[in-house]
Amino acid sequence: MIQVGGQAVIEGVMMKAPKSLAVVVRKPNGEIAFKEDLLHPWSDRWGFLKWPVLRGTLTLIETLVQGIQALNYSANQALTEEEEKKELGSWSMFLTMSLAILIGLGLFVALPHGISAFLGTISPYRFGVESLTFHILDGLIKVFIFIAYIWIISRFKEIRRIFQYHGAEHKSIFTYESGEDLTVENAKRHSTLHPRCGTSFILLVLIISILLFSFLFPFLPKFTGLSVWLKNGLYVFFKILLMIPITGLAYEAIKYSGKKAHLPWVRMMILPGLWIQHLTTQEPTEDQIEIALQALSRVLRLEGRPINPQVV
Repeated sequence: MIQVGGQAVIEGVMMKAPKSLAVVVRKPNGEIAFKEDLLHPWSDRWGFLKWPVLRGTLTLIETLVQGIQALNYSANQALTEEEEKKELGSWSMFLTMSLAILIGLGLFVALPHGISAFLGTISPYRFGVESLTFHILDGLIKVFIFIAYIWIISRFKEIRRIFQYHGAEHKSIFTYESGEDLTVENAKRHSTLHPRCGTSFILLVLIISILLFSFLFPFLPKFTGLSVWLKNGLYVFFKILLMIPITGLAYEAIKYSGKKAHLPWVRMMILPGLWIQHLTTQEPTEDQIEIALQALSRVLRLEGRPINPQVV
């Protein structure tokens, strides 16, 4: 059995296997559109990119590119015949990715660090970046921003539908991993919460960053003589550099938890991520599950794996 992951898109689902990808969406007129691609991972060309930890960062970048492309495809399919469809070119893709990364670093690295630094200066206990208190507070602010962001966007009707497709994606993957026929009835019985979800990955990144920053930052230079803003700017720069090993470690942890979710201590580790998935997944309708199963079946066929012909 191969490992399959996915992503909800606008009125559809993207499914990804090691060597292939499929996007299936339902158009406004009810028709089903699909897009299939064979993948050529960078790690196939350069073997060292398969090394543990390093492969996690590479996978994150590749997944981000593929996710944006899938969202663009689904957005175009959601347009009516009279509306103009636009494909993202190379420069548009680069700018979109760069903007997404910058917003993410701003929200989850620079902003929490700045707030923690400010609170450290006004606190009667006066704590700085070298203290454990600073990094615990920094991590709690990150988690708060993450949960608040998800809660706010979940109030929008369009996002709730994407979250329903997210639930359909998880149910479909559970059905495949359980060895059952890929039918709507089988998928409906499964949970919308999956241990290998990207939501759990993000939470693991936050937790690992707290631990790693708490251990490393007391050993960094104190930058005495520099202004407060410049000093904290340098610390933020170090944090951005450390995101490479942090994302790699989180990827390895998610990969391991997907295989060992039956172990009690692993279940405890993934439990917070599953709790947050109550916000990012919703119970899907049968027609949404059907779309997810079609995407899964198509990607399995591209991989040369047996599938249930009912959903092709």
